[in-house]
Amino acid sequence: MRIDLLEKKILRKAGQAIAEFGMIADGDRVLVALSGGKDSWTLLHCLEILRRRAPVAFELHAVTVHPGFPGFRTEPLEEYCAAHGYRHFVEHSHIYEIVEAKRHPGTSYCAFCSRLRRGVLYGIARREGFTKIALGHHADDLIETLLLSQFYTGEIKSMPPVLRAEDGVNVVIRPLCRVFEEDIRAYAAAMGFPVVCCGCPVCGVEDQKRKRVKALLRQLETEHPGIKASMLSSLGRVRRGYLMEPAAP
Repeated sequence: MRIDLLEKKILRKAGQAIAEFGMIADGDRVLVALSGGKDSWTLLHCLEILRRRAPVAFELHAVTVHPGFPGFRTEPLEEYCAAHGYRHFVEHSHIYEIVEAKRHPGTSYCAFCSRLRRGVLYGIARREGFTKIALGHHADDLIETLLLSQFYTGEIKSMPPVLRAEDGVNVVIRPLCRVFEEDIRAYAAAMGFPVVCCGCPVCGVEDQKRKRVKALLRQLETEHPGIKASMLSSLGRVRRGYLMEPAAP
């Protein structure tokens, strides 16, 4: 697909999600978590385009949380943001030290690191007065999380488009929740975003459970085109009367 048509498609889906779930309001100060991956770059770029066109006025800032991994380089991100006029800063953290000290042998870096990174983002938002934190999770992330929850924790849950944190202050939004990963991958490559690895020892090595779920969805989509779109739609069409909910006391 031509890059202009692909961009238009992503912008349309992101714009629809923002409007449908009331993600951004007039006067919001939105903090974009820019990890340096394809998803966060696409999120930042598309939100800036939408910001210029939006009927409401909101601020957009990007932050890169440096986890402390020795191999993580923020220079490509800083240079690109400066060259393209994005307001961006780097927040140094002790995530790596905490992960190394607390992680149980054989467990994934990613889940623990993600929780710690989220905590750092919450702290930044409170300190700097940001009203929303934008994350780059996409449609495939939502579907995979749904299946992972069902398969491994016995729950029906996923990633909500808007999450109000337990601290009662922070609000997380996911504007790419209706955009599928294949479109983001193609768009990021065509745009030439400086995609960087987080520098952790297992960077690029996918969690085995998620990897199996991805493979399952890939196979199902090949056999039944549109099945992922159907699963995504189901997240907003829950018929609670047909689930195993216990009777009220």
